[in-house]
Amino acid sequence: MLLLALDTATPAVTVALHDGTRTLAAADEVDARRHGELLLPAVDRVLAEAGAALGDVTGVVVGVGPGPYTGLRVGLMTATTLGAARGIPVHGLCTLDGIAHAAGEAGLEGPFVVATDARRKEVYWARYADARTRLGDPAVDRPADIAELVAGVPAVGMGARLYADTFTGVREDLPEHVSAAALAALAAERLAAGSGGETDGRAGGEAGGEAGGFLPPLPLYLRRPDARVPANYKVVTPR
Repeated sequence: MLLLALDTATPAVTVALHDGTRTLAAADEVDARRHGELLLPAVDRVLAEAGAALGDVTGVVVGVGPGPYTGLRVGLMTATTLGAARGIPVHGLCTLDGIAHAAGEAGLEGPFVVATDARRKEVYWARYADARTRLGDPAVDRPADIAELVAGVPAVGMGARLYADTFTGVREDLPEHVSAAALAALAAERLAAGSGGETDGRAGGEAGGEAGGFLPPLPLYLRRPDARVPANYKVVTPR
């Protein structure tokens, strides 16, 4: 097993190579405006550091979000292209699950919440019974609307840090963005357990409705993209 993992659903551009037991190499850079510019060079660096070639990779792992429209698509299109070119499976994972897994590896026990910045003064968030068990689907909300649900609960992620007056249990000693190394470790764990099949593309339901499996490499947006055609757009055609 040699898994190439990547995620661009948060401001972090993150790539890792995992052999099923440990992370062989990883690259992480935070820049919300340069996902497309940074991702492929990071893939090259990780492969070179591990002394591996793209032809050695047996599977691709990609974070499907939730995340902003443009950045999220960079990682997903790269993952699906690599998978198609190599004829290898592409395993999608919820980005919030990757942050939860990293928090668990750092010693956080449940229950807790994970929240990332959704912009527009909103957060993407989900509740967890523990680092491997998400309780319900990820959601996008204004912090004030979920204050009663998250107050005092241990919270991880940049969304929780940005709205610490709402996420009063925020843990600033734990990861603020997803890491591909955590996604790869989670994927390797699920593959070892025999959960290699993709599901229907929707996030898991109560108590981890994905049944320990993977999501198709499709974007989990949770809301409409920021870019829209102007309401009074006038089509001009040549005579």
